[in-house]
Amino acid sequence: MSEHRRLGLVVFLILAYALSAHAYNYSARNPQVVILGGGVAGVIAARTLHENGFEDYLVIDARDQLGGRLHSTDFGGSTVELGANWIQGTVDTFTGRENPIYNLALKFHLRTAVTDWSNNISFFDSNGTVDYWNIFEDATNAYDALVDNAQQRVSQRGVDLTARTGYSLLGWKPNDIYSMASEYYMFDYEYAQTPDESSWIASSWNEMVSNATKISEFSDTNLMAVDSRGFKIIIQDEAKEFMRPDHVLLNSTVKGISYDEDQVQVVLDSGEVITADHAICTFSVGVLQQNDVEYIPKFPAWKREAVQAMKMATYTKIFLKFPEQFWFDTQFGLYADAVRGRYPPWQNMDLEAFLPGSGILFVTVTGDFSENIERMTDDEVQDEVMEVLRSMFPEVDVPDPEDFMFPRWHTNPLFRGSYSNWPPSFYSQHHDNLRANLGRLWFAGEATSAAYFGYLHGAYYEGQAVADRVMECIINGGHSACNMPYFKQITNPSPY
Repeated sequence: MSEHRRLGLVVFLILAYALSAHAYNYSARNPQVVILGGGVAGVIAARTLHENGFEDYLVIDARDQLGGRLHSTDFGGSTVELGANWIQGTVDTFTGRENPIYNLALKFHLRTAVTDWSNNISFFDSNGTVDYWNIFEDATNAYDALVDNAQQRVSQRGVDLTARTGYSLLGWKPNDIYSMASEYYMFDYEYAQTPDESSWIASSWNEMVSNATKISEFSDTNLMAVDSRGFKIIIQDEAKEFMRPDHVLLNSTVKGISYDEDQVQVVLDSGEVITADHAICTFSVGVLQQNDVEYIPKFPAWKREAVQAMKMATYTKIFLKFPEQFWFDTQFGLYADAVRGRYPPWQNMDLEAFLPGSGILFVTVTGDFSENIERMTDDEVQDEVMEVLRSMFPEVDVPDPEDFMFPRWHTNPLFRGSYSNWPPSFYSQHHDNLRANLGRLWFAGEATSAAYFGYLHGAYYEGQAVADRVMECIINGGHSACNMPYFKQITNPSPY
């Protein structure tokens, strides 16, 4: 054992001791593969091992249930989704290609409702109802042009720019409250960050292959989970079909990971140390960016750069419950404010296909607004939201809500945000480095999917792919040829 490795192990065991009320203990649970995180990527990785006849694995999750960012809760007598809410794309009618999340939804009879983002919408400003359909259509056309021209840029081997630059080159320059709100609805509402913060090329290919607006991948149908069991049921019930009780360790937060070419050691908040031949880490990129978990040795420079360069965006749904509906009868309402991003898209859940009779309405904020409201009290946020809602309906005596709630994804140490977003300074080689393993420590999740970052099906495919890679290494004796490609230094952006 090298001096570096020996020193790292000593530090690691001191950490384990400090975290425990007793001396550190090496667990009797020493699986060949440990999977860190029980979300979509983690459960599908475990299922992939099982399908290969491999049962010596352990899934560890900090929460009391599987599901990860599939996180539902009771609100005013109805089940609402704090995290992931939609199946984006179902089945491609030309190729028959199916979204695997849709397949799980069918398998477990998940109740869903078709979401009509483009047509089932009402418009508002601070004086009430207003008609700016023509501006909204212009914003829709500008977004379609943004996507089309990004693909042309790729075919011409052009470098990346911000989506804002792409918009400007195409002549779209929103300079009034209605065009700003419409652009937000088309762009920020999807990526949870602004066009200025987002890659023109990556956001466009992500839109095309994940939502099939231009290139047929699944379909352009969006299904919203409105099941009383919660969206998480599709991953929890899938796990029940193949996992034994001893395959899962819940209520256990990972505090340290030691790794090399031979094994991985994981220290939990209880002080327990688990040793495995391989670890599949499905932490969000937001968690990887923080110091909540100690890595020994520290990530090499090329890995740190990739992790820190990717963005973890925050998407926050703010729920309100009222005695009865007084708002719009459409699925969506779009509010135009003088401040871009200030409580723009509202969704009506008190509809027959969704949660009829629930009295639930919710508004979404993203990016900096999400982070800002997490620094405020619930009462302060409620006051702001109600100010906007009352301005949208000046002729209605809008009551205070019976119930009010929103999640704090950004400050939650188990997530540190909602999903990843690809910035303009993040290149394909960065993404290879984000995905690449470090010895026996592997990485999987929606952020490691080049095509489907930010989507549940991205997490699904990555969990499957990395578990297949680990199985290959186990079968072939774990030799260095199993390592994934990476770049020690990225000096020039290569074509995508």
